Amino acid sequence: MILKKNNIAEYILYLWQIEDYLRAFPQQAEANQELQDLYNMMHQENIMAGGHLQLAKNALSELEELHDDILQQEATYRAAMLRLTPALNLLKAKTNTPTMSDIEACLTLLYQVMLLRLQQREISAETEETQKQATQVLQYLSKTYRNQE
Repeated sequence: MILKKNNIAEYILYLWQIEDYLRAFPQQAEANQELQDLYNMMHQENIMAGGHLQLAKNALSELEELHDDILQQEATYRAAMLRLTPALNLLKAKTNTPTMSDIEACLTLLYQVMLLRLQQREISAETEETQKQATQVLQYLSKTYRNQE
């Protein structure tokens, strides 16, 4: 898929959004072949009630592996992650998933902020700042991923 190569973080968020959409509106799977294929995969992987497609898990694993490599090599990136870590740990505690990776936490944060905006709910200045930092990290990872392919 072109989206994965161009922006792997957006690809993962897109898959998560489609999963939620198909859970809420399963009849829409018939709208086009791509939705039907993803809906069938969700059934085959038994994630209609919750969880993520293996496609999303695989992409997340690739992104986490790249994150680990860059973390070891680039001091600037490491510093950015250190600034972000307290907020990510707080998010992990709130989601009752303390073992969630930092990259999955960044993606979860962005997804949750998107949902809050769709609901026209207020977003704190702290959350907005954390979102900006997480976005920068994910943009850097996505750009690096795109350039290595």
